[in-house]
Amino acid sequence: MEEDEINLKEMLDDELYELMQEDLYDGYAQEVSEEVEEMLSRDHQPYTILTEGLVAGMDVVGADFRDGILFVPEVLMAAKAMKAGMGILRPLLAETGAEKIGTMVIGTVKGDIHDIGKNLVAMMLEGAGFEIIDLGVNNSVDDFMGAIEKHNPDIIGMSALLTTTMPYMRVVIDALKEAGIRQNLVVLVGGAPLNEAFAEDIEADAYCRDAAVAVETAKKYMAIRRQKAKAD
Repeated sequence: MEEDEINLKEMLDDELYELMQEDLYDGYAQEVSEEVEEMLSRDHQPYTILTEGLVAGMDVVGADFRDGILFVPEVLMAAKAMKAGMGILRPLLAETGAEKIGTMVIGTVKGDIHDIGKNLVAMMLEGAGFEIIDLGVNNSVDDFMGAIEKHNPDIIGMSALLTTTMPYMRVVIDALKEAGIRQNLVVLVGGAPLNEAFAEDIEADAYCRDAAVAVETAKKYMAIRRQKAKAD
């Protein structure tokens, strides 16, 4: 992209949002930041910039990742660009009390220090409008329970890349049952050695084979929650 050919101030709002989406898709972090700043200077609301620019761009990234058009390196670049824009918007969103889709606590389970897949899920979910509390790697039951108590999330996400650490997911779910809070939480699990049968066996709500599926699944469960809340 030839930066000197593009004058952001001369662009219409719709054109600028389209450019923001394209630059996010291409992983241009600096350009996305400049476009976010330009929209703020035009008095666009932070939540509008988030949804019309960043989330809309990440939706395309997620779809193309799912369809095999984009691969992990490109998605990581796009997520980095999204985070650059979010870095500007996050404090403004907090001030305005903008509605978020939901809150998720995510972490790799005890004994496992792999985090590329987990990081990708966290970044793409943040790009989709979720508040993410990322616990990092090697998390015990106490780590998950402490984060649940502190942040009151809607969703718990657990990741494992080793077959030896997979069973620890059941330990966490059993702890949620013992605490009487399992029914209040959506539990999503993922990682290369997992499958749907394993997720069903440990009584997780869903197995997510990749980050794109994780975003779709998290959105689906939050929509179900909203419907139930309205019905009640």
